[in-house]
Order: sequence, then C-alpha cells, then structure tokens
Amino acid sequence: MKRISGRTTMKIVLASVLLTFALLPAAFAKSTAPSLPTDSSPQDQNKAIARRVLEEILSQGKFQVADEIYAKDFLNHGLHKNADLQQDQSWARWEKQHLPDLKITVDMMMAEGDLVTVVWTARGTNSVPIGLLPATGARIEARGITIWRIVDGRIHDEWTSFDSLRIVRQIVSQLKWQLLGLLGAVVILIWVAARWIRKPRRMDSPRAARAS
Repeated sequence: MKRISGRTTMKIVLASVLLTFALLPAAFAKSTAPSLPTDSSPQDQNKAIARRVLEEILSQGKFQVADEIYAKDFLNHGLHKNADLQQDQSWARWEKQHLPDLKITVDMMMAEGDLVTVVWTARGTNSVPIGLLPATGARIEARGITIWRIVDGRIHDEWTSFDSLRIVRQIVSQLKWQLLGLLGAVVILIWVAARWIRKPRRMDSPRAARAS
C-alpha cells in the first residue's frame, strides 16, 4: 500500500477546508432567503393581484402586466356603459399620460369569496397638455372604491366609483383666474363676431330703401 506523504495530506486537508467555506455562503443564503407562503388563502392571493393593479399598472405604468392578471373576457361595469379590457387599459394609459406622477395608495382592502374590495386614494399633477389645452399644473386628489371579481388568478369583472365632481372642483379652484380670463376672451370674441355679422345688414338697408 502506498504511503501518503505529509505534503499530500496537507493539500487534501486544505482543499477540504476551502471547499467547505466556499459552500457555506450558498447554503446560508438558501436557508435564509425569504420565501412566499405556500399556504396563503385564496383571498390573500386575490389581494396581491389587486395590489398589482394599483401599484404596478396604475402607479408605475407597467401596462404589460395586464396580460398576466386580467381575463380575456374582462368587463369593467360602468354606470352607463361597460368597457372591455382594451378600453379599460386605454383609459388607464390616458390617465397615466396626463398625470405622469399618478400614485394610488390603498386605504382599506377586504376580500371575501372571489371578490376584493379596495378603498383607494389617487394623487397626481397634470403636467402634460390635454389635446389643444396646455398643461394646467393642477394637483388632483380623489378617493374611490373598486370591487374586483378574481377567479383562478385572473380578474374577470370590475366595479369602480369615485367623486368626479370633487376633481372638477379642485381644478376650478386652482385655475379660477385662468378660467375667468378664458371666459372673458370667449365673451369678447362672441361680441365682435355678432357686430361683424350685423354690419352688412345695416349697410344693405339704405340700398334697399333707395331701390324701393
């Protein structure tokens, strides 16, 4: 039998020690890494999906996430008209485009069965022109409530309600002088147009009198 020299033994021991220390960080990381609860209830999972809508899609503008969490037959049940997924996301893109800093926070969230109810607050600033109108710089804060029906990890239905008149009042209160100036300009334009329209009639009246 071959005798192992002391130098060879030292190399084996050193290699074993180095290998042990090399594996320790990986083993430690594996044992301490946070993991998602595998025993979460369906209601907790539905709440997580609802949060993704508010945080990722509406607040962060990650609209590609919609393909992961909405059903193809999704319907947003409006007060007077329903909207499919394409229309719903088109509205969401419009809001984010004209309120780039839009953030929606969750005030209250409850889940029961396949329904999730969220009371939320939206805050944003209009810093982008709307059509022909320049950016107003108006700061908007609105509170609303949304109910989602979520089945098998997909959102199938939505019902949302918020105070739209409060938003209008906020815009008017912040832009009252600009709106008054715009209203004054419109009144002046109407007055000038009316005088211009009436002027030819006055010029034609003497001709008509002479002709008679």
